[in-house]
Amino acid sequence: MNPRRGSSPAAKLWGHLRTTLIEGIVILIPLAITYYIVAWMFNAIDGVLKPVFEQAAGLSIPGLGFIGLVVIAYLLGLAWRKRIGRRVIRALGQSILHIPVVGAIYGPARQLIVSFRGDSAAGFKRVVLVEYPKQGTWMVGFLTGITGIGTAHIMGVVYLPTAPTPNSGWVAVIPVREIFDTTMTVQQAMQMVLSGGISSPLQIDLKPMDPQEAAAYLEQGGAATVS
Repeated sequence: MNPRRGSSPAAKLWGHLRTTLIEGIVILIPLAITYYIVAWMFNAIDGVLKPVFEQAAGLSIPGLGFIGLVVIAYLLGLAWRKRIGRRVIRALGQSILHIPVVGAIYGPARQLIVSFRGDSAAGFKRVVLVEYPKQGTWMVGFLTGITGIGTAHIMGVVYLPTAPTPNSGWVAVIPVREIFDTTMTVQQAMQMVLSGGISSPLQIDLKPMDPQEAAAYLEQGGAATVS
């Protein structure tokens, strides 16, 4: 009786090597991508502050600028936890907002970064889906406000993040009847965008946005954010 095809020692060895290598590559590629992204961020941050700290310390130490940034961030966070520190930081922020050009950049940038926390009045709190770029294709977005075009059209202002960098994206003004509320949390939506869709909810329930709610919001002259 002839042995089955592929049962020879050489075939078994090749099958073992192929399977093991594929599994190793699947593990290695995400690690390599993470390494290069972290290394790029590290070098970019380190390159900004490293010359300053090297000149102050009189030493050339790799990563000195990055460590300095971490220390500065910690000190700022520590100051924010104190009432007087919070007042000083807020006053400084308000002063920056009044500087021509600089204020126009600082204001939206700060509001966008704070929004990703999702735990403040200015944060993204409402995850929606809109059909874009064509009917039947859905895109995850964050409802940030309601506005009106003329007197007959009530529109939703939706921030549409791009993957895998949600801090970049664009703002779309969409009729509220074309905006659908979801059961997703901000954290789930962010994980979905950051992972390129790999980390997605098993099911996303949709509900058309209530036009009466949007109309009432406009009549009240609402704030910039819909919660």
